[in-house]
Amino acid sequence: MPEPVISVANVSKTYGKDLAVDALSFAVMPRACFGMLGPNGAGKTTMMKMIYGKSIRDRNPESVISVFGYDPQVDELSIKNIAGVVPQEDNLDEELNVIQNLRIYATLYNLRTEIAAARIEGLLEFMELGRKKKTKIKELSGGMKRRLIIARALLNNPRLLILDEPTTGLDPQVRHVIWEKLRGLKRKGMTILLTTHYMEEATQMCDRVLIMDKARRIMEGPPARLVADQIEAYVLELLSPKAHDAVRGLRMPDTVRVDDSTDSMRLYARDIDALEDIRRHLTPGEYSLRQSDLEDVFLNATGRKLHVKQ
Repeated sequence: MPEPVISVANVSKTYGKDLAVDALSFAVMPRACFGMLGPNGAGKTTMMKMIYGKSIRDRNPESVISVFGYDPQVDELSIKNIAGVVPQEDNLDEELNVIQNLRIYATLYNLRTEIAAARIEGLLEFMELGRKKKTKIKELSGGMKRRLIIARALLNNPRLLILDEPTTGLDPQVRHVIWEKLRGLKRKGMTILLTTHYMEEATQMCDRVLIMDKARRIMEGPPARLVADQIEAYVLELLSPKAHDAVRGLRMPDTVRVDDSTDSMRLYARDIDALEDIRRHLTPGEYSLRQSDLEDVFLNATGRKLHVKQ
């Protein structure tokens, strides 16, 4: 069995009295996409920064972070040479154009001029930015900026790509374009670590997901397996007070579990027929009948919603 690209064991991080990461442990295997999924404030970005050396973990003799065998607290530069990082914020130079931003980073990586030029051309084409070379950053759309930041992270031909909330704030169509680019990198053997609070992103992209909340690990595993093991197969979500009232007047079968811990009541069942019988009493547009997903897993484990409106 291959060695993990990233190994994290018993890692914590505190800021004063606030615990940002609480004794996390996980491993990222080669050529896989590993996701850290959780709401804002769960500790995902803090953990990410410790992995690439921008934040120091709490002192503990049992605490370990290893990236290709390097400790980021000791060998941050070695990790920079083999990993590309896409931060959550758009930190491009607004006064420069697209190709100038990439040339500056190529210089920081000490790439020879001819190698830098070839890589920049290839990455611009890969990210569908070839026609935007001379465009100033402030004239780019949000999706173009994110694609350019990913291109910048790939300049040093990394073996590991680290992305912090790569599609936050983007519309669904742009999000899908970026997902397809990342899938292309993974098919070529790239190992990917990403954080997200989008359930769909974790499901679409990740081979394995670590679900976090309030600095802690909730559970970990392949997305489909987590859903299969942790929640009933189907959910009827009630979207209006009228639907809530209609259901409360019904005799609920024993095979249906009711979760009203949030503003939208959800009814869960392993057999869709039980939910179909209830749905017939509801008005179209006031409910959603679907297969359960990672958000349902998170709600079941924590009593609160995962997602931000997209």
